[in-house]
Amino acid sequence: MSILKELEWRGAINQQTNAEGLEKLLSEKAVGLYCGVDPTGDSMHIGHLIPFMILKRFQLAGHKPLVVIGGATGSIGDPSGRNSERTLQTMETIQENARKLTAQMDKLFLKGDVEASGFRIVNNYDWLSEFSLLGFLRDYGKHFNVNQMLAKDVVASRLEFGISFTEFTYQILQSIDFHHLFKSENIQVQIGGADQWGNITAGLDFIRRVEGSEAEAYGLTIPLMLKSDGTKFGKSAGGAIWLDPEQTTPYEFYQFWLNQQDGDVVKFLKYFTFLSIEEIETLEKEVAEQPHLRNGQKHLAEEITRFVHGQEALDEALLITEALFTGNVKDLSTKQIAEGFKNMPHYTAPRVAQNLAIWLVDIGLISSRRQAREFVQNGAISINGDKIADLDFEISPEHAIGERYIIVRRGKKNYYLVTFED
Repeated sequence: MSILKELEWRGAINQQTNAEGLEKLLSEKAVGLYCGVDPTGDSMHIGHLIPFMILKRFQLAGHKPLVVIGGATGSIGDPSGRNSERTLQTMETIQENARKLTAQMDKLFLKGDVEASGFRIVNNYDWLSEFSLLGFLRDYGKHFNVNQMLAKDVVASRLEFGISFTEFTYQILQSIDFHHLFKSENIQVQIGGADQWGNITAGLDFIRRVEGSEAEAYGLTIPLMLKSDGTKFGKSAGGAIWLDPEQTTPYEFYQFWLNQQDGDVVKFLKYFTFLSIEEIETLEKEVAEQPHLRNGQKHLAEEITRFVHGQEALDEALLITEALFTGNVKDLSTKQIAEGFKNMPHYTAPRVAQNLAIWLVDIGLISSRRQAREFVQNGAISINGDKIADLDFEISPEHAIGERYIIVRRGKKNYYLVTFED
């Protein structure tokens, strides 16, 4: 099966230019492709990851992917998907964000070995920063028709709310990127999200205007990712799911994928894993016939966590998950607790012995002593995996894991981390 046919099977193609021509090109040689990301933040989230998973698939099929970090375009602001202007960041912030995103890309795709990986990373600040204003207007602005620019969805959708000249020029800069990479890196295909179609086609028009109508360049976009209930993919109750383990721990990352609905899991297996068609079809059958086993979710969570964070982080996430499921949290190290439960509801307790029901209220975990006593008496409170039903039980620093942490469970699923003061 060709790479494009596989992408169609995975539901990963929204629009493409000259599908027959691109299919023929990909069958004839190893093709250069690129996708970009602007450093508007210091980490990518899982929504950013989608087009780069497509780049990875092209790499595995023997093609030559390139990642563009938008050090220049990120200083301008992409109007796509927004009804208001972006707040301009300082160049120092953009440069630091670019450094961090480059490190993330290196971890995800290069693995520290450019030759072995086939991936390359560049920053468009390196060439876009060299233009003068007059050079930009004379050499590039002359090639772009304002009427055509206004008709692009990315701009047209903003006209009701207003768009600055700065963001209006974004599609010109992205077009220059495509042309620059076409000439200097032999890049013939640009990949992007569905909202990038106007920018991509503007780049294709520019390449053919400058290089001639026979210039062989193509564009491909990925569908907007929605969950089965129609809501936008990529958020949890706590906000975005980041690739940076300091912002979303590997355990939380793993849990996000593990908790996907049956109606979404097969689609996400197709998008976010490199499992074969046969493996995914087997899991699809298991999801339909034995949904209670959640094999689809387990494979999804393991595959994407391993890809983003590595095997060691996946092993940690699995260990924490098993400990919470069985209640054997005393088996966890203080390091695993600190990293795995970083964003768990957190409370601080003084280093004194105290009646459990009073302690739960004093640290703020439960609002009233009456309610706390009821929880304890009904066996709804567990301390480090041990169910406590004794109203006279006294909790003290001696019960802490590593003399520091108490993991409180209320009911079956509500976990809280309590840290004893130093």
